[in-house]
Amino acid sequence: MCPCKFWRKPSRLRVVRDLLPTQRPGLLLAPMQDVTDLPFMRLMARYGGPDLFVTEYFRVTRDSKPEPQILRSITENETGIPVMAQIIGQDVEAMVRTARALERHPVAGIDLNLGCPAPIVCRKDAGGGLLRHPERVDALVGALRQAVDGRFTVKCRAGFDSPDEFPRLLEIFQKHALDGLTIHARTVREGYKTAVHPECVAAAVRALPFPVIANGNVVNARTGLAYLRRTGAAGLMIGRGAIRHPWIFDELRASFSGAEAPGPRGRDLLGYIRELYEITAAFHPVFHELRHVQKMKRYLGYIAGGVDREFEHHIRRVVTPAEFDAVCRRFLDHDEPLPCEPPHDSPVFCGFRDLTVTEAEPVS
Repeated sequence: MCPCKFWRKPSRLRVVRDLLPTQRPGLLLAPMQDVTDLPFMRLMARYGGPDLFVTEYFRVTRDSKPEPQILRSITENETGIPVMAQIIGQDVEAMVRTARALERHPVAGIDLNLGCPAPIVCRKDAGGGLLRHPERVDALVGALRQAVDGRFTVKCRAGFDSPDEFPRLLEIFQKHALDGLTIHARTVREGYKTAVHPECVAAAVRALPFPVIANGNVVNARTGLAYLRRTGAAGLMIGRGAIRHPWIFDELRASFSGAEAPGPRGRDLLGYIRELYEITAAFHPVFHELRHVQKMKRYLGYIAGGVDREFEHHIRRVVTPAEFDAVCRRFLDHDEPLPCEPPHDSPVFCGFRDLTVTEAEPVS
């Protein structure tokens, strides 16, 4: 399906729900810098994929132009899954210019990043760093809403220092005719090291007339269903959980219909890792074997957890492609079922069990 199908200049009444299923919650792949590029999107589509992609962010400065490599995830995306273009920055004039330039491409809409917690980004008052200045958030969101002809959405955190800041952010989002809001329900300070605050998502669902998407800590179908029950969100955005477990979108779809998807086994994961290696290797203009192994080890930081502690130990120490493949074969060339979730003490999936342990609490 040609992505141009989604390249329309919709009226201001058109919202993200027009891109998502009507009979079940929507599923989105989170924008992850240096991860959600064109080959990763293609690979996710092979495994069922989300209903909507969001690009890794386009860095916007006074003199910047949209990065060609990120543009490829829009202009060369033949998956049939619509793609939102995400931008990050704090210069209002430059952000407006970039949003308009991106709308000349087959994008499903423009998304504003108000959530990146990276210190280098926050020091420049971009991403999550801008949440320290609500009046500037108000000005930027207002200017972009005025400039963007099509869909305009925001992805934010629950605050910079504390979730107590979130009501002020909600007031700002209520003022502007957004087409959707995704909330990573941790603060910028919390990064990825705590449980999420589902009450912030639930408050946004009650307050806003457009779709609210819940993000953070969805590692399997159970945590995703719990997050939806506790918030009433219109859908889920999944990032690290999809790197670890690309079957997660199809498993959630099955759960929405009351079905049970067959769980993957060791050789399924081995096949996924090999596909990930090959499809990302082919994307490099100049391929360097040893550098690519290092990139794959970063992916494996999310994938290996819970499979086998010895697997994690050995994969960190590989250097060559042959060593990488040998370790993967040693621990994954079997037909045993894979663990359904990471370890509860995982350093990269922190606090996910809180969603299910407390899911019986009513949403006020």
